[in-house]
Amino acid sequence: MYIRARAILTNLLWAAPFLAQGAQEESKWEVFAPNGADYDAKSGLAKGTNGITVKYSGTTLVADRAEVNKESGAAVAEGHVVLQHAGEIWKGESLQYNFKTKEVLGRNFKSGHTPFFVQGEIFAGDQNADLYVGRNGMVTTDDYADPAYRIRAKELIIAPGDYIEAHSATLWLGDVPVFYFPYYRRSLKRHPNNFVFVPGVRTIYGPYLLTSYNWYWNERLDGTLHLDARLKRGFGGGPDVNYHLPNFGDGSFKYYFAKDEEPGRDPLTRPIPDDRKRIWFSHYIEPVTNLTVRGIVRYQSDPYLIRDFFESEYRKNVQPNSFVEANKLWPNFSLDLEVQPRINRFFETVERMPDLRLSGFRQQIGASPLYYESESSVGYFRHRFANDVTNYYAAFRGDTYHQVTVPYVFFDWLNLIPRVGGRYTYYGEAQGPGAMTTEHNRTVLNTGAELTFKASRVWEGAQSKFFEVDGLRHIIQPSVNYVYVPRPSVAPRELPQFDTELQTTRLLPIEFPDYNAIDSIDAQNVLRLSLHNKLQTKRSDGVDDLVNWALYSDWRITRYHGQTTFADLYSDLDLKPFSWLLLNSETRYNLNDRNWTEANHTLTLTPNTTWNFSVGHRYLRDNPALGSNYGNNIIFTSLFYRFNENWGVRTSHHFEARDGVLEEQYYTLYHDLRSWTGAVTFRVRENRVGPTDYTVAVTMSLKAFPRFGVGEDAVRPERLLGY
Repeated sequence: MYIRARAILTNLLWAAPFLAQGAQEESKWEVFAPNGADYDAKSGLAKGTNGITVKYSGTTLVADRAEVNKESGAAVAEGHVVLQHAGEIWKGESLQYNFKTKEVLGRNFKSGHTPFFVQGEIFAGDQNADLYVGRNGMVTTDDYADPAYRIRAKELIIAPGDYIEAHSATLWLGDVPVFYFPYYRRSLKRHPNNFVFVPGVRTIYGPYLLTSYNWYWNERLDGTLHLDARLKRGFGGGPDVNYHLPNFGDGSFKYYFAKDEEPGRDPLTRPIPDDRKRIWFSHYIEPVTNLTVRGIVRYQSDPYLIRDFFESEYRKNVQPNSFVEANKLWPNFSLDLEVQPRINRFFETVERMPDLRLSGFRQQIGASPLYYESESSVGYFRHRFANDVTNYYAAFRGDTYHQVTVPYVFFDWLNLIPRVGGRYTYYGEAQGPGAMTTEHNRTVLNTGAELTFKASRVWEGAQSKFFEVDGLRHIIQPSVNYVYVPRPSVAPRELPQFDTELQTTRLLPIEFPDYNAIDSIDAQNVLRLSLHNKLQTKRSDGVDDLVNWALYSDWRITRYHGQTTFADLYSDLDLKPFSWLLLNSETRYNLNDRNWTEANHTLTLTPNTTWNFSVGHRYLRDNPALGSNYGNNIIFTSLFYRFNENWGVRTSHHFEARDGVLEEQYYTLYHDLRSWTGAVTFRVRENRVGPTDYTVAVTMSLKAFPRFGVGEDAVRPERLLGY
C-alpha cells in the first residue's frame, strides 16, 4: 500500500496542468458563475472568474477562478478552492482535478476525516481508490484552528474511513516538539489504547473509582480491562475481549469478579454471596450467504449482580437469557434452530432442547389468486421454575400451521383479504415432578377476513408561515379484521404450557401466525376495529406528519372465560404543529368500567441548539394480572441548556404522584475541554426501602472517539455514573 501511495504522489506531482482524460460517462454538467462563464463549444472549455461552481457526477468544485474541460473532465482552480465528493471536503489555494478519472492534485490543503483533521503543503490522490498522499503535513483530533497537539510529518498517507499514516513524524504539544516517530499509523475505525477513569461517591459504594483500560491490538482483536475500587464494597474487575475473524465471525468474552464486602440481602432476607461474578460470551458468524449463527451465554452468580454493578445493563434487561440460534433464509422460506438452556437457576426459563422451526412466507400459488403461508416446528421443551431444581415439567411438541388467503380489490380501492387455516399439534406425555398432562393430538381451525381501504385528499393551496404549512394531505385508513376460531379439540388447561400468552398493556395480535402463543390457543370470535389518520405537510426536512393518529379496539362477538364484550379502546397520537414541538399520546380506556387504564403523554420542545425541554406523564392503573403493585402515576421532566460553546447543563426528574415521592433526580454539568468533553453528574434515588441513594460521578470522553452515542447520555443518564 505504501509503494502504491508513493506512486500516486510521484505520478501526479509531475502531471501536466490538465490531468489524464478518463473514460466517458453519462452525467450532467452544471456550471454557475455570478458574472457568467465563458464557454467554447468547440473545445468544451468553460472558464469563470470572481466565483465559479462546477458540479458533475456527485462532485462539486467551488473556487474564485477555474476552468474545466467538459470533454476530458480536467479542471484547474485557484483561490479559496473547495472540493466536495462523497462526504469528503478538501479546501486549498489551488487544485487540479479530473471529474471523470477522480484524480486530484492540490496545494495548501485542509481536510477532515472523522475524527481527524489534516493539512499540508501539497496533496495528491485518487478518489476511486480512496487513497491520498500529502507532503509536509499535519494531523490532529483537536478541532481548533490552533490545535493543542498535533503530529507533523514529511509525508502523510490517508485512506478515508480506514487509516492515516505518517512518515518522519514529530508529536508537538503546543509549540514544543516532544517525540519523534519514524513511522506512525492511526486507525480511523477505533481509538488506540487508552485509560478511562470514572471517579465518584455513592451511598451504597462510598467513594469509588472505576478504571477501564481500552486496548487495541489490530483489526481482529481488541478489548477492555476493568479494575474498580469501591470503599464499602471492595475491589472488582475483569477483562472484556472482542475478536473479529474474517472467516469465523465476531465474538466477545466478558468476565467480572467482585469480592463484595457488603452484598446485603435479597427480598426474602437471605444473604447474597460475597463472591460475585459473571461470565458472558457471544459469537456471531455468517458462514455462507443467508445463513447466520448466533450464540450467547450469560452466567452470573446471583440475580442482583447486574443490578448492583452494571445498572445500565440491568435497566435494559433484568433477566438476561442464554441461547444458540441458527437461521437459513430463502426467498420464500426461513429455517430457524434454537437451543435455549437455563444457565442461572434463579431465573424461570423455558428450555428449548432444541426448537426447530420452518416458516413459509406469504407467497402466490402458481398463477392462481391464492396465497399460502405456513409455520411448522418441532422441539423438546422443559419448563423450569426459579430457584427450584426439582420441580419442572417437560414434553415433546410438534406443531404445523398452514393458511391460505385470497386478496381481492373492489372498485379499485376496497381491499378484502379472506383467509382460512388449520393447525395440528402433537404433545408427548409430560415428564418430570411437575408433569400433569398426557399425550394429546390437538387440531385448530381458523378463518376470517380483513376489510380495509385507504383514501387521501390534497390541498396544495393550504399555506401558513406560522404553522410551517406548505400544502396539506389527509390520509385515512379504516380497517375491520374478523377472526373466528372454534374451540380447539383440546383445551389449553389440558396441555403443557411453554409458549403462553403473556400479560401486557397493549393489544395482542389476534390472527395467525402473528399470534404465536401456541399452547394458549383458545376459541375466538372477534372483530378488531381500527382507524388510522394522517395529516401531512411539506417542510424543510421533507414530508412531515402534523397528525398521526390510530384508534383501535376489539369487539368480542362471542365472549370466553370472563371476557367483556369490548376490549379497551386504544389511542396512539402524535402531533407536530411546529417543527420544534412534538406531542405524543398513548391512552387506553376501559369501555366497560368507564375509566382510564393507561395514559402516557409527552411534550418535547427543541426550538434551537441552545436548549430543549420535555415533560411527560405516565399513568397505569393497578392490574393484579400484571403483578402486585404494578401501576404507576409518574410525572417526568428533562431540560438541557447550553450556556455557551463550552458549558451546558441537563436536569431530569421522576416524581411518583401516588405517594408523593420524587423517585429520581439527575443534574449534569457539561464542559468542553478542547479535545475532551467532561461531565459532573449528581443523582438522587429514593428507594423506599433502605436509605436514599446519593451519587456524584465525573466522566470524561475524547471528542474524536466519544464514549456515548448521540443523545445516549440523555436517554440512559445512568451511564454517566459508570457502567
